[in-house]
Amino acid sequence: MWIYWQSLFNRRMLICVFTGFSSGMPLYLLVTLIPAWLRSEGVGLEEIGLFALIGLPYTWKFFWAPALDRYSLSFLGVKLGIRRSWMLLTQLTLFICICVLGSINPQLNLWTVAYISMFIAFLSATQDISIDAYRRQILPDQELGLGNSIHVNAYRISGLIPGSLALILSDFLPWSSVFFITGAFMLISVGFTLIISEPCVTEKRPQNLQRAIIEPFHDFFNRQPMHTAILILAFMLFYKLGDSMATALATPFYIDLGFTNTQIGLVAKHAALWPMIFGGIAGGMIMIKIGINRALWIFGFIQIVSILGFAILARIGEGVWLLGLIISFEYLGVGLGTAAFVAFIARTTNPAFAATQFALFTALTALPRTLFNSSAGILVDTLGWEHFFYLCTLLALPGMLLLLVVAPWHESQSTQ
Repeated sequence: MWIYWQSLFNRRMLICVFTGFSSGMPLYLLVTLIPAWLRSEGVGLEEIGLFALIGLPYTWKFFWAPALDRYSLSFLGVKLGIRRSWMLLTQLTLFICICVLGSINPQLNLWTVAYISMFIAFLSATQDISIDAYRRQILPDQELGLGNSIHVNAYRISGLIPGSLALILSDFLPWSSVFFITGAFMLISVGFTLIISEPCVTEKRPQNLQRAIIEPFHDFFNRQPMHTAILILAFMLFYKLGDSMATALATPFYIDLGFTNTQIGLVAKHAALWPMIFGGIAGGMIMIKIGINRALWIFGFIQIVSILGFAILARIGEGVWLLGLIISFEYLGVGLGTAAFVAFIARTTNPAFAATQFALFTALTALPRTLFNSSAGILVDTLGWEHFFYLCTLLALPGMLLLLVVAPWHESQSTQ
């Protein structure tokens, strides 16, 4: 038990909390607050569904990730280091863009909203590259599973700002004020970036941009047979597909069922938060005992079953307590499954090429959220909410089948 407490309470875990918060907040602004804002302003479901395409930078980020492995920036002549300099640049620019977004009327300037949202996604994806590399380099091997679990939980907790606080404020304040208050939370990340230190690493930076691009890919495909490497990439693509698609239009779903913004902010978001925190932390602790492979199997099954709760809610269609219960179970599965999945990604990454490999792997996980989720609104209009969630359950199965190859149950592996 003592080793658990030692792993939980140290400076590295605190850093994972703050970097997770900074990383998650812009994404939840895109997937939670902006859809609610657009729906409240009378924008149609099909247009809101297509807004998922603004997340394309999350799937493309491995293209410019090598530059973040190669070049560092300086501010007013002060060199912050390769990781912190990119973190600071993106965080300051995110604050400005979020504030500007709230001053636009989406009914009159929907394309302008889309362009700024796309730029926010680009900045957020760039910040993720530097943060993921930073986290991979500060965590020793024995803390990879738990550190990534804490990062993911902080990532999810940050969703309370655009997904709960902002929605509640929208019932009392104009949207321009809501976006300014939301964006101001990025200034906390700016302050934290200035006080943490650059990680001490023994690996040398690539000597030029060409090597920064080639070497990470060469390393990954040389560490296992080609067919195994391809299946690992496919697993990263499909493991979270059903879960991601089921939650793509969660806030419009609650609105269509008749729940108010305040109910969504107080009940739906908090019912998701605490089971998700418990699932993420418990998942990290459990992985110390059973390893990543078995955790992927067990947590993945829970994740699949939990999607069916949304179908039940769609059929019954009312009841605040039912809303809270079903969302709690869904996000317990999300917390457990994500903890194991991110730990698997970290284990697959070579610290020597942290930025580029982490960007490639996490970009693959974002691909379903961007491409498949963009059709969610059309599917809902065609199938209805209940049958849409049945489809999401089926889409979760291919990732589980790939576990037979990439993470066999009986194969003994450490959490690294």
